[in-house]
Amino acid sequence: MKTDRKVLLPLIIGVALAAGVYIGGKLGFSDTSDRLFTSNSKKDKLNRLIDYIDYEYVDEINTDSIVDVTVNGILDNLDPHSVYIPESEMERVAENMKGDFVGIGINFSRATDTVTVIRAIKNGPSDRVGIKGGDRILFADGQPIFGRNVSDDDILKRLKGEIDTKVNLKVYRKGEPELLDFTVVRDNVPIRSVDASYMLTESVGYIKINRFAESTYKEFKKALDKLQNQGATELAIDLRDNPGGFLGIAEQIVDEFLEDDKLILFTKNKKGRIEKSFATKRGDFEEGHVYVLINENSASASEIVAGALQDNDKGTIVGRRSYGKGLVQREMSLGDGSAVRLTVSRYYTPTGRSIQRSYDKGNRDYYDEYFDRLDSGELLDPEKIKVDDSLKFRTPNGKIVYGGGGIIPDIFVPIDVGMENETIGVMLRRGFFRSFVFQELDQDRSYYEGVTSEDFIKNFEVSDDIVVRFQDFMRQGINRRITFVAYNEEVKLYIKATLGEQLFDRNVFEQIIGEKDVMIEEVIKLSRGE
Repeated sequence: MKTDRKVLLPLIIGVALAAGVYIGGKLGFSDTSDRLFTSNSKKDKLNRLIDYIDYEYVDEINTDSIVDVTVNGILDNLDPHSVYIPESEMERVAENMKGDFVGIGINFSRATDTVTVIRAIKNGPSDRVGIKGGDRILFADGQPIFGRNVSDDDILKRLKGEIDTKVNLKVYRKGEPELLDFTVVRDNVPIRSVDASYMLTESVGYIKINRFAESTYKEFKKALDKLQNQGATELAIDLRDNPGGFLGIAEQIVDEFLEDDKLILFTKNKKGRIEKSFATKRGDFEEGHVYVLINENSASASEIVAGALQDNDKGTIVGRRSYGKGLVQREMSLGDGSAVRLTVSRYYTPTGRSIQRSYDKGNRDYYDEYFDRLDSGELLDPEKIKVDDSLKFRTPNGKIVYGGGGIIPDIFVPIDVGMENETIGVMLRRGFFRSFVFQELDQDRSYYEGVTSEDFIKNFEVSDDIVVRFQDFMRQGINRRITFVAYNEEVKLYIKATLGEQLFDRNVFEQIIGEKDVMIEEVIKLSRGE
Protein backbone atom coordinates (compact mmCIF):
# COMPACT_ATOMS: atom_id res chain seq x y z
CA MET A 1 0.00 0.00 0.00
CA LYS A 2 1.53 3.34 -1.03
CA THR A 3 1.77 6.03 1.61
CA ASP A 4 2.14 9.74 0.83
CA ARG A 5 5.34 11.18 2.30
CA LYS A 6 3.36 13.98 3.98
CA VAL A 7 1.29 11.36 5.77
CA LEU A 8 4.26 9.14 6.57
CA LEU A 9 6.37 11.86 8.21
CA PRO A 10 3.89 12.68 11.04
CA LEU A 11 3.40 8.95 11.57
CA ILE A 12 7.14 8.41 12.02
CA ILE A 13 7.29 11.30 14.45
CA GLY A 14 4.20 10.00 16.25
CA VAL A 15 5.58 6.50 16.54
CA ALA A 16 8.76 7.97 17.95
CA LEU A 17 6.72 9.58 20.74
CA ALA A 18 4.83 6.46 21.85
CA ALA A 19 4.58 4.37 25.02
CA GLY A 20 6.97 5.86 27.57
CA VAL A 21 4.68 4.95 30.42
CA TYR A 22 6.32 1.57 30.96
CA ILE A 23 9.84 2.75 31.69
CA GLY A 24 8.98 6.32 32.75
CA GLY A 25 11.04 7.51 35.67
CA LYS A 26 13.33 4.47 35.76
CA LEU A 27 16.07 5.87 33.56
CA GLY A 28 19.03 7.72 35.03
CA PHE A 29 19.69 9.81 31.90
CA SER A 30 23.39 8.98 32.05
CA ASP A 31 23.34 8.05 28.36
CA THR A 32 24.08 10.68 25.76
CA SER A 33 21.49 11.46 23.09
CA ASP A 34 23.59 9.86 20.35
CA ARG A 35 22.92 6.45 21.91
CA LEU A 36 19.15 6.91 21.59
CA PHE A 37 18.91 5.62 18.04
CA THR A 38 21.87 3.23 18.01
CA SER A 39 22.08 0.47 20.58
CA ASN A 40 18.59 0.31 22.04
CA SER A 41 15.67 -1.75 20.84
CA LYS A 42 12.74 -0.06 19.12
CA LYS A 43 10.78 -0.15 22.36
CA ASP A 44 13.62 1.49 24.27
CA LYS A 45 13.82 4.28 21.70
CA LEU A 46 10.18 5.15 22.11
CA ASN A 47 10.21 4.85 25.87
CA ARG A 48 13.35 6.94 26.29
CA LEU A 49 12.07 9.69 24.01
CA ILE A 50 8.89 10.02 26.06
CA ASP A 51 11.00 10.21 29.22
CA TYR A 52 13.25 12.88 27.70
CA ILE A 53 10.18 14.93 26.82
CA ASP A 54 8.77 14.36 30.29
CA TYR A 55 11.90 15.48 32.13
CA GLU A 56 13.88 17.72 29.80
CA TYR A 57 11.53 19.42 27.32
CA VAL A 58 11.37 23.21 27.79
CA ASP A 59 7.55 23.39 28.14
CA GLU A 60 5.17 21.37 30.24
CA ILE A 61 3.66 18.63 28.08
CA ASN A 62 0.92 16.16 28.91
CA THR A 63 2.73 13.02 27.79
CA ASP A 64 -0.39 10.93 28.41
CA SER A 65 -2.14 12.81 25.63
CA ILE A 66 0.91 12.32 23.38
CA VAL A 67 0.76 8.58 23.97
CA ASP A 68 -3.01 8.50 23.26
CA VAL A 69 -2.55 10.37 19.98
CA THR A 70 0.38 8.17 19.00
CA VAL A 71 -1.42 4.92 19.77
CA ASN A 72 -4.31 6.05 17.59
CA GLY A 73 -1.87 7.02 14.84
CA ILE A 74 -0.26 3.59 14.91
CA LEU A 75 -3.59 1.75 14.88
CA ASP A 76 -4.89 3.91 12.03
CA ASN A 77 -2.14 2.41 9.87
CA LEU A 78 -3.04 -1.19 10.64
CA ASP A 79 -6.68 -1.73 9.68
CA PRO A 80 -9.96 0.15 10.15
CA HIS A 81 -11.12 -1.98 13.09
CA SER A 82 -8.11 -2.02 15.41
CA VAL A 83 -9.05 0.73 17.88
CA TYR A 84 -7.83 2.34 21.09
CA ILE A 85 -10.22 2.73 24.04
CA PRO A 86 -9.02 5.40 26.50
CA GLU A 87 -9.64 4.94 30.20
CA SER A 88 -12.38 7.59 30.14
CA GLU A 89 -14.49 5.47 27.78
CA MET A 90 -13.82 2.01 29.18
CA GLU A 91 -16.75 1.94 31.60
CA ARG A 92 -19.27 2.99 28.94
CA VAL A 93 -17.90 0.51 26.41
CA ALA A 94 -17.86 -2.31 28.97
CA GLU A 95 -21.46 -1.62 30.04
CA ASN A 96 -22.66 -1.58 26.45
CA MET A 97 -21.09 -4.95 25.70
CA LYS A 98 -21.96 -6.49 29.06
CA GLY A 99 -25.62 -5.71 28.53
CA ASP A 100 -26.45 -4.08 31.87
CA PHE A 101 -25.33 -1.54 34.45
CA VAL A 102 -26.19 -0.66 38.04
CA GLY A 103 -28.53 2.32 38.30
CA ILE A 104 -32.05 3.51 39.04
CA GLY A 105 -33.70 2.32 35.80
CA ILE A 106 -34.98 5.33 33.88
CA ASN A 107 -34.82 6.66 30.35
CA PHE A 108 -34.31 10.39 30.69
CA SER A 109 -33.42 13.55 28.84
CA ARG A 110 -32.18 16.92 30.06
CA ALA A 111 -35.07 19.19 29.12
CA THR A 112 -34.17 22.78 30.08
CA ASP A 113 -31.15 21.48 32.04
CA THR A 114 -33.31 19.25 34.24
CA VAL A 115 -33.29 15.44 34.49
CA THR A 116 -36.65 14.64 32.98
CA VAL A 117 -37.92 11.06 33.08
CA ILE A 118 -39.11 9.88 29.67
CA ARG A 119 -40.08 6.47 30.98
CA ALA A 120 -39.26 4.36 34.01
CA ILE A 121 -38.07 0.94 32.86
CA LYS A 122 -40.78 -1.59 33.59
CA ASN A 123 -40.16 -3.49 36.85
CA GLY A 124 -36.93 -1.54 37.34
CA PRO A 125 -35.87 0.22 40.57
CA SER A 126 -37.62 3.53 39.80
CA ASP A 127 -40.76 1.88 38.45
CA ARG A 128 -41.07 -0.17 41.63
CA VAL A 129 -41.20 2.94 43.84
CA GLY A 130 -43.62 4.85 41.60
CA ILE A 131 -41.49 7.23 39.54
CA LYS A 132 -43.32 8.06 36.29
CA GLY A 133 -42.71 9.52 32.87
CA GLY A 134 -42.74 13.32 33.07
CA ASP A 135 -41.21 13.48 36.56
CA ARG A 136 -38.31 15.91 37.03
CA ILE A 137 -35.55 14.68 39.35
CA LEU A 138 -34.12 17.76 41.06
CA PHE A 139 -32.01 16.40 43.94
CA ALA A 140 -30.09 13.17 44.58
CA ASP A 141 -29.00 12.62 48.19
CA GLY A 142 -29.54 16.30 48.84
CA GLN A 143 -27.33 17.46 45.97
CA PRO A 144 -28.87 19.42 43.07
CA ILE A 145 -28.66 17.70 39.68
CA PHE A 146 -30.24 20.49 37.65
CA GLY A 147 -28.82 23.59 36.03
CA ARG A 148 -26.32 24.40 33.31
CA ASN A 149 -23.33 23.92 35.58
CA VAL A 150 -24.23 20.27 36.23
CA SER A 151 -22.70 17.97 33.62
CA ASP A 152 -24.06 14.66 32.35
CA ASP A 153 -21.16 12.93 34.10
CA ASP A 154 -22.16 14.57 37.40
CA ILE A 155 -25.71 13.30 36.99
CA LEU A 156 -24.64 9.76 36.17
CA LYS A 157 -22.29 9.66 39.17
CA ARG A 158 -25.20 10.59 41.42
CA LEU A 159 -27.68 8.13 39.93
CA LYS A 160 -25.36 5.17 39.36
CA GLY A 161 -23.58 3.32 42.15
CA GLU A 162 -23.06 -0.04 43.77
CA ILE A 163 -25.83 -2.62 43.62
CA ASP A 164 -28.30 -2.57 46.55
CA THR A 165 -27.24 0.92 47.62
CA LYS A 166 -29.88 3.60 48.13
CA VAL A 167 -30.28 7.03 46.62
CA ASN A 168 -32.80 9.55 47.97
CA LEU A 169 -34.48 11.58 45.23
CA LYS A 170 -36.58 14.71 45.32
CA VAL A 171 -38.93 14.86 42.35
CA TYR A 172 -41.14 17.54 40.86
CA ARG A 173 -44.38 16.14 39.41
CA LYS A 174 -46.78 18.31 37.49
CA GLY A 175 -49.95 18.91 39.51
CA GLU A 176 -48.36 18.10 42.88
CA PRO A 177 -48.06 21.04 45.31
CA GLU A 178 -44.74 19.89 46.80
CA LEU A 179 -41.68 17.92 45.77
CA LEU A 180 -42.07 14.16 46.14
CA ASP A 181 -39.54 12.01 48.02
CA PHE A 182 -38.45 8.63 46.68
CA THR A 183 -35.83 6.22 48.00
CA VAL A 184 -34.58 4.06 45.14
CA VAL A 185 -32.46 0.95 45.65
CA ARG A 186 -29.98 0.65 42.79
CA ASP A 187 -30.11 -2.58 40.85
CA ASN A 188 -28.91 -4.12 37.60
CA VAL A 189 -30.58 -2.32 34.72
CA PRO A 190 -30.57 -4.15 31.37
CA ILE A 191 -29.33 -2.52 28.18
CA ARG A 192 -31.57 -4.37 25.77
CA SER A 193 -30.03 -5.79 22.61
CA VAL A 194 -33.31 -7.34 21.45
CA ASP A 195 -35.41 -4.33 20.45
CA ALA A 196 -38.53 -6.24 19.51
CA SER A 197 -40.12 -9.66 19.26
CA TYR A 198 -43.65 -10.22 17.99
CA MET A 199 -45.66 -12.20 15.44
CA LEU A 200 -45.81 -10.85 11.89
CA THR A 201 -48.43 -13.40 10.87
CA GLU A 202 -49.96 -16.45 12.50
CA SER A 203 -46.85 -18.47 11.60
CA VAL A 204 -43.99 -15.95 11.21
CA GLY A 205 -42.22 -14.60 14.28
CA TYR A 206 -39.96 -11.54 14.24
CA ILE A 207 -36.92 -10.67 16.38
CA LYS A 208 -34.88 -7.47 16.00
CA ILE A 209 -31.33 -7.49 17.44
CA ASN A 210 -29.39 -4.22 17.70
CA ARG A 211 -25.97 -5.66 18.72
CA PHE A 212 -24.31 -8.84 20.01
CA ALA A 213 -23.55 -8.24 23.70
CA GLU A 214 -22.98 -10.72 26.53
CA SER A 215 -26.71 -10.78 27.30
CA THR A 216 -27.91 -11.05 23.69
CA TYR A 217 -28.20 -14.82 23.42
CA LYS A 218 -30.31 -15.05 26.60
CA GLU A 219 -32.57 -12.25 25.36
CA PHE A 220 -32.82 -13.89 21.94
CA LYS A 221 -33.60 -17.34 23.37
CA LYS A 222 -36.30 -15.93 25.62
CA ALA A 223 -37.89 -14.16 22.64
CA LEU A 224 -37.61 -17.27 20.45
CA ASP A 225 -39.27 -19.46 23.07
CA LYS A 226 -42.10 -16.95 23.42
CA LEU A 227 -42.70 -16.82 19.67
CA GLN A 228 -42.63 -20.59 19.32
CA ASN A 229 -45.23 -20.81 22.07
CA GLN A 230 -47.34 -18.38 20.04
CA GLY A 231 -47.16 -20.66 17.01
CA ALA A 232 -44.11 -19.44 15.08
CA THR A 233 -42.91 -22.03 12.56
CA GLU A 234 -40.92 -19.44 10.60
CA LEU A 235 -38.69 -16.70 11.95
CA ALA A 236 -37.42 -13.35 10.69
CA ILE A 237 -34.21 -12.15 12.38
CA ASP A 238 -33.71 -8.43 11.75
CA LEU A 239 -30.01 -7.51 11.80
CA ARG A 240 -30.28 -4.21 9.93
CA ASP A 241 -27.99 -1.50 11.30
CA ASN A 242 -26.50 -4.05 13.73
CA PRO A 243 -22.74 -3.31 13.93
CA GLY A 244 -21.82 -6.65 15.52
CA GLY A 245 -20.23 -7.53 18.84
CA PHE A 246 -19.10 -10.81 20.36
CA LEU A 247 -18.35 -13.54 17.85
CA GLY A 248 -19.26 -16.27 20.34
CA ILE A 249 -22.75 -14.85 20.84
CA ALA A 250 -23.34 -14.92 17.07
CA GLU A 251 -22.24 -18.57 17.04
CA GLN A 252 -24.74 -19.43 19.80
CA ILE A 253 -27.59 -17.84 17.85
CA VAL A 254 -26.63 -19.62 14.61
CA ASP A 255 -26.52 -22.88 16.55
CA GLU A 256 -30.27 -22.61 17.13
CA PHE A 257 -30.87 -23.14 13.40
CA LEU A 258 -28.19 -25.53 12.14
CA GLU A 259 -28.13 -29.29 12.48
CA ASP A 260 -25.46 -30.99 14.59
CA ASP A 261 -21.84 -30.67 13.39
CA LYS A 262 -22.60 -28.15 10.65
CA LEU A 263 -19.74 -25.68 10.24
CA ILE A 264 -20.63 -22.18 11.48
CA LEU A 265 -17.37 -20.43 10.59
CA PHE A 266 -13.62 -20.71 10.93
CA THR A 267 -10.92 -18.19 11.83
CA LYS A 268 -7.31 -17.93 10.68
CA ASN A 269 -4.55 -15.91 12.35
CA LYS A 270 -1.23 -14.59 10.99
CA LYS A 271 0.49 -17.92 11.69
CA GLY A 272 -2.09 -19.79 9.66
CA ARG A 273 -3.70 -21.40 12.68
CA ILE A 274 -7.30 -22.34 11.91
CA GLU A 275 -10.04 -22.68 14.51
CA LYS A 276 -13.41 -24.06 13.47
CA SER A 277 -16.78 -23.65 15.14
CA PHE A 278 -19.52 -26.24 14.66
CA ALA A 279 -23.20 -26.44 15.55
CA THR A 280 -24.13 -28.56 18.56
CA LYS A 281 -27.18 -30.60 19.52
CA ARG A 282 -29.01 -27.81 21.30
CA GLY A 283 -30.71 -26.07 18.34
CA ASP A 284 -34.43 -25.44 18.92
CA PHE A 285 -35.36 -24.09 15.49
CA GLU A 286 -33.61 -26.50 13.13
CA GLU A 287 -36.81 -27.38 11.26
CA GLY A 288 -38.33 -23.95 10.79
CA HIS A 289 -37.55 -21.57 7.93
CA VAL A 290 -35.41 -18.53 8.76
CA TYR A 291 -35.28 -15.11 7.10
CA VAL A 292 -32.34 -12.85 7.94
CA LEU A 293 -32.80 -9.14 7.23
CA ILE A 294 -29.60 -7.21 6.49
CA ASN A 295 -28.59 -3.86 5.04
CA GLU A 296 -25.44 -1.87 4.32
CA ASN A 297 -24.92 -1.25 8.06
CA SER A 298 -25.11 -4.91 9.13
CA ALA A 299 -21.56 -5.81 10.11
CA SER A 300 -19.26 -8.34 11.74
CA ALA A 301 -21.29 -10.69 13.98
CA SER A 302 -24.40 -9.85 11.92
CA GLU A 303 -22.56 -11.06 8.84
CA ILE A 304 -21.45 -14.21 10.66
CA VAL A 305 -25.10 -15.11 11.26
CA ALA A 306 -26.16 -14.31 7.69
CA GLY A 307 -23.12 -15.99 6.12
CA ALA A 308 -23.35 -19.17 8.20
CA LEU A 309 -27.02 -19.68 7.34
CA GLN A 310 -26.57 -18.77 3.69
CA ASP A 311 -23.59 -21.08 3.20
CA ASN A 312 -25.44 -23.96 4.84
CA ASP A 313 -28.47 -23.40 2.57
CA LYS A 314 -30.53 -22.61 5.63
CA GLY A 315 -33.19 -19.96 5.19
CA THR A 316 -33.26 -16.82 3.06
CA ILE A 317 -31.17 -13.66 3.32
CA VAL A 318 -33.29 -10.59 2.54
CA GLY A 319 -32.22 -6.98 2.01
CA ARG A 320 -29.09 -5.28 0.69
CA ARG A 321 -25.38 -6.10 0.65
CA SER A 322 -23.96 -6.02 4.16
CA TYR A 323 -21.10 -3.88 5.44
CA GLY A 324 -18.17 -6.21 4.79
CA LYS A 325 -16.25 -6.69 8.05
CA GLY A 326 -14.52 -10.05 8.34
CA LEU A 327 -11.87 -9.20 10.94
CA VAL A 328 -11.80 -10.48 14.52
CA GLN A 329 -10.62 -8.24 17.37
CA ARG A 330 -9.39 -9.10 20.85
CA GLU A 331 -9.48 -6.55 23.65
CA MET A 332 -6.12 -6.19 25.40
CA SER A 333 -5.44 -4.09 28.49
CA LEU A 334 -2.66 -1.52 28.30
CA GLY A 335 -2.16 -1.48 32.07
CA ASP A 336 -3.35 2.06 32.80
CA GLY A 337 -7.10 1.55 32.55
CA SER A 338 -7.13 1.87 28.76
CA ALA A 339 -7.23 -0.95 26.23
CA VAL A 340 -6.76 -1.73 22.58
CA ARG A 341 -9.00 -3.85 20.42
CA LEU A 342 -6.50 -5.40 18.07
CA THR A 343 -7.33 -7.41 14.97
CA VAL A 344 -5.94 -10.90 15.60
CA SER A 345 -7.50 -13.02 12.85
CA ARG A 346 -9.90 -13.14 9.93
CA TYR A 347 -13.08 -15.16 9.91
CA TYR A 348 -14.41 -17.17 6.98
CA THR A 349 -17.89 -18.45 6.24
CA PRO A 350 -18.46 -22.21 5.88
CA THR A 351 -17.76 -22.20 2.12
CA GLY A 352 -14.39 -20.56 2.80
CA ARG A 353 -15.13 -16.99 1.76
CA SER A 354 -13.88 -13.88 3.51
CA ILE A 355 -16.40 -11.06 3.38
CA GLN A 356 -13.91 -8.40 4.50
CA ARG A 357 -13.77 -5.62 1.93
CA SER A 358 -10.49 -4.01 0.98
CA TYR A 359 -8.97 -1.22 3.08
CA ASP A 360 -5.90 -0.76 0.88
CA LYS A 361 -6.83 2.85 0.09
CA GLY A 362 -6.89 3.86 3.75
CA ASN A 363 -9.46 4.24 6.47
CA ARG A 364 -11.15 7.33 5.09
CA ASP A 365 -11.98 5.69 1.77
CA TYR A 366 -13.01 2.56 3.65
CA TYR A 367 -15.58 4.37 5.78
CA ASP A 368 -16.80 6.50 2.87
CA GLU A 369 -17.73 3.44 0.80
CA TYR A 370 -21.39 3.88 1.77
CA PHE A 371 -21.47 7.01 -0.39
CA ASP A 372 -19.90 5.07 -3.26
CA ARG A 373 -22.69 2.52 -2.98
CA LEU A 374 -25.25 5.30 -2.88
CA ASP A 375 -23.76 7.11 -5.90
CA SER A 376 -23.44 3.91 -7.91
CA GLY A 377 -27.12 3.06 -7.45
CA GLU A 378 -26.37 -0.19 -5.63
CA LEU A 379 -28.88 0.57 -2.88
CA LEU A 380 -31.66 0.70 -5.47
CA ASP A 381 -30.57 -1.85 -8.08
CA PRO A 382 -28.98 -5.28 -7.38
CA GLU A 383 -27.40 -5.24 -10.85
CA LYS A 384 -25.12 -2.44 -9.63
CA ILE A 385 -23.51 -4.63 -6.95
CA LYS A 386 -19.89 -5.22 -7.89
CA VAL A 387 -18.74 -8.82 -7.53
CA ASP A 388 -15.38 -10.48 -8.12
CA ASP A 389 -15.68 -13.71 -10.10
CA SER A 390 -12.36 -14.87 -8.64
CA LEU A 391 -14.07 -14.91 -5.23
CA LYS A 392 -17.01 -17.10 -6.32
CA PHE A 393 -18.03 -19.97 -4.04
CA ARG A 394 -20.79 -22.60 -4.08
CA THR A 395 -22.96 -23.79 -1.22
CA PRO A 396 -23.70 -27.52 -0.76
CA ASN A 397 -26.90 -27.07 -2.79
CA GLY A 398 -25.06 -25.30 -5.61
CA LYS A 399 -26.03 -21.71 -4.87
CA ILE A 400 -23.37 -19.18 -5.94
CA VAL A 401 -22.12 -16.82 -3.25
CA TYR A 402 -19.32 -14.26 -3.32
CA GLY A 403 -16.57 -13.16 -0.96
CA GLY A 404 -14.59 -9.96 -0.85
CA GLY A 405 -17.10 -7.43 0.41
CA GLY A 406 -20.14 -8.24 2.51
CA ILE A 407 -23.00 -10.73 2.27
CA ILE A 408 -25.07 -10.36 -0.90
CA PRO A 409 -28.71 -11.22 -0.07
CA ASP A 410 -30.71 -13.94 -1.78
CA ILE A 411 -33.64 -11.54 -2.15
CA PHE A 412 -32.79 -7.89 -2.83
CA VAL A 413 -34.96 -5.12 -1.34
CA PRO A 414 -34.08 -1.55 -2.41
CA ILE A 415 -33.82 1.29 0.06
CA ASP A 416 -37.21 2.84 0.83
CA VAL A 417 -37.00 6.47 -0.30
CA GLY A 418 -40.00 7.28 1.88
CA MET A 419 -39.25 5.71 5.26
CA GLU A 420 -35.46 5.86 4.86
CA ASN A 421 -35.04 9.32 3.33
CA GLU A 422 -32.43 11.73 4.66
CA THR A 423 -34.99 14.23 6.03
CA ILE A 424 -36.51 11.58 8.30
CA GLY A 425 -33.03 10.34 9.18
CA VAL A 426 -31.93 13.78 10.38
CA MET A 427 -35.07 14.13 12.51
CA LEU A 428 -34.39 10.76 14.15
CA ARG A 429 -30.67 11.29 14.72
CA ARG A 430 -31.15 14.74 16.24
CA GLY A 431 -33.97 13.60 18.51
CA PHE A 432 -36.69 15.86 17.12
CA PHE A 433 -39.40 13.19 17.26
CA ARG A 434 -38.44 12.24 20.81
CA SER A 435 -38.37 15.82 22.09
CA PHE A 436 -41.64 16.78 20.41
CA VAL A 437 -43.49 13.70 21.61
CA PHE A 438 -42.31 14.24 25.17
CA GLN A 439 -43.58 17.82 24.98
CA GLU A 440 -46.95 16.60 23.68
CA LEU A 441 -47.22 13.96 26.40
CA ASP A 442 -46.31 16.46 29.07
CA GLN A 443 -49.39 18.52 28.24
CA ASP A 444 -51.79 15.82 29.42
CA ARG A 445 -50.56 12.32 30.27
CA SER A 446 -53.92 11.41 31.81
CA TYR A 447 -55.36 11.20 28.29
CA TYR A 448 -53.53 7.89 27.80
CA GLU A 449 -54.25 6.33 31.18
CA GLY A 450 -55.80 2.90 30.83
CA VAL A 451 -54.80 2.56 27.16
CA THR A 452 -53.12 -0.78 26.47
CA SER A 453 -50.29 -1.18 23.99
CA GLU A 454 -52.51 -3.38 21.80
CA ASP A 455 -55.25 -0.73 21.69
CA PHE A 456 -52.72 1.98 20.97
CA ILE A 457 -51.12 0.09 18.06
CA LYS A 458 -54.46 -0.79 16.45
CA ASN A 459 -56.55 2.29 17.09
CA PHE A 460 -54.54 5.42 17.82
CA GLU A 461 -54.21 7.84 14.91
CA VAL A 462 -51.97 10.89 14.67
CA SER A 463 -54.12 13.85 13.63
CA ASP A 464 -53.17 16.52 11.12
CA ASP A 465 -53.19 19.01 14.01
CA ILE A 466 -50.37 17.10 15.69
CA VAL A 467 -48.36 17.19 12.47
CA VAL A 468 -48.86 20.95 12.25
CA ARG A 469 -47.63 21.32 15.84
CA PHE A 470 -44.63 19.17 14.98
CA GLN A 471 -43.89 21.38 12.00
CA ASP A 472 -44.02 24.47 14.24
CA PHE A 473 -41.77 22.70 16.74
CA MET A 474 -39.24 21.95 14.02
CA ARG A 475 -39.22 25.56 12.81
CA GLN A 476 -38.48 26.76 16.32
CA GLY A 477 -35.85 24.09 16.88
CA ILE A 478 -33.69 24.62 13.80
CA ASN A 479 -34.72 28.15 12.87
CA ARG A 480 -35.82 27.60 9.30
CA ARG A 481 -38.98 26.73 7.45
CA ILE A 482 -39.70 23.02 7.00
CA THR A 483 -42.66 21.32 5.36
CA PHE A 484 -43.49 17.64 5.21
CA VAL A 485 -45.65 17.51 2.10
CA ALA A 486 -43.63 14.68 0.57
CA TYR A 487 -43.34 12.69 3.82
CA ASN A 488 -46.53 13.53 5.69
CA GLU A 489 -47.60 9.91 6.26
CA GLU A 490 -44.09 8.84 7.27
CA VAL A 491 -43.90 11.69 9.81
CA LYS A 492 -47.25 10.60 11.27
CA LEU A 493 -45.99 7.04 11.61
CA TYR A 494 -42.79 8.06 13.38
CA ILE A 495 -44.70 10.36 15.74
CA LYS A 496 -47.04 7.50 16.62
CA ALA A 497 -44.16 5.05 17.03
CA THR A 498 -42.20 7.44 19.26
CA LEU A 499 -45.30 8.11 21.33
CA GLY A 500 -45.78 4.35 21.71
CA GLU A 501 -42.18 3.92 22.83
CA GLN A 502 -42.45 6.62 25.50
CA LEU A 503 -45.77 5.27 26.77
CA PHE A 504 -44.84 1.58 26.63
CA ASP A 505 -41.50 0.29 25.26
CA ARG A 506 -39.30 -0.14 22.20
CA ASN A 507 -41.24 -3.21 21.12
CA VAL A 508 -44.28 -1.00 20.43
CA PHE A 509 -42.14 1.42 18.41
CA GLU A 510 -40.87 -1.40 16.19
CA GLN A 511 -44.32 -2.90 15.67
CA ILE A 512 -45.70 0.43 14.48
CA ILE A 513 -42.77 1.16 12.15
CA GLY A 514 -42.97 -2.41 10.89
CA GLU A 515 -46.41 -1.73 9.43
CA LYS A 516 -44.77 0.28 6.62
CA ASP A 517 -41.47 -1.61 6.43
CA VAL A 518 -40.90 -2.82 2.86
CA MET A 519 -38.42 -5.47 3.96
CA ILE A 520 -40.85 -6.94 6.47
CA GLU A 521 -43.53 -6.83 3.77
CA GLU A 522 -41.19 -8.84 1.53
CA VAL A 523 -40.71 -11.48 4.23
CA ILE A 524 -44.47 -11.85 4.61
CA LYS A 525 -44.84 -12.23 0.84
CA LEU A 526 -42.11 -14.87 0.72
CA SER A 527 -43.76 -16.76 3.56
CA ARG A 528 -47.03 -16.80 1.61
CA GLY A 529 -45.28 -17.94 -1.55
CA GLU A 530 -46.01 -14.72 -3.43
